[in-house]
Amino acid sequence: MADEIARDLEELHHLQTIAKRPRIVSLISSEIRNLQKLSKEAVSAPPLQIPTPISSAPKVSTDPALKYLTLGSFSWDQDNDKVKIYISLEGVEQEKIETEFKPMSVDAKFHDVQGKNYRCAIAKLNKEIVPDKCKVVVKPTRVIITLFKASKGNWSDLQFKEDKLKPNVDKERDPMAGIMDLMKNMYEEGDDEMKRTIAKAWTDARSGKTADPLKGYP
Repeated sequence: MADEIARDLEELHHLQTIAKRPRIVSLISSEIRNLQKLSKEAVSAPPLQIPTPISSAPKVSTDPALKYLTLGSFSWDQDNDKVKIYISLEGVEQEKIETEFKPMSVDAKFHDVQGKNYRCAIAKLNKEIVPDKCKVVVKPTRVIITLFKASKGNWSDLQFKEDKLKPNVDKERDPMAGIMDLMKNMYEEGDDEMKRTIAKAWTDARSGKTADPLKGYP
């Protein structure tokens, strides 16, 4: 894998020398940084440990057949260290709350609230949180879910939103796939001259190989 990453980096550096548009140069530079980081991790990092989900509330005996009403309307705010989610809901009992915090998600279930069950779940947060520090506080007319940020800073949104122009480097997938996505985005965003430049550079760099990342493009 390290050899593949090294070859990918060499090709990206070549493309960087011929790119002219600032946006394209920025995309290539970002991909180079991501691959350099991935290369270091592949050599020195220990096997990735998958965090164990942590429940912050007392266990609640629940029936898999229980029906939940989705709480899709809520407000939130933040500071540099944490995010707070405010849910308007009366009659909630602390001991009847079931929560599951993971590094990138939160799932809160409120049982037997005036005869009904409610659920508030965010499948993918904007950034990572610290599960064992998160908590739920019940107020007379609302519930406050506090999420502690894994790294300080501002969140642009509560939920994650995909940026199609951002190179996607997944540690569990072939690094070449991320470069292919990057090249396609550059090809789609570039003018005619950039398209010709990318096509020629890519063909020269890949001469002698069967894989063609621009297959299907004009």
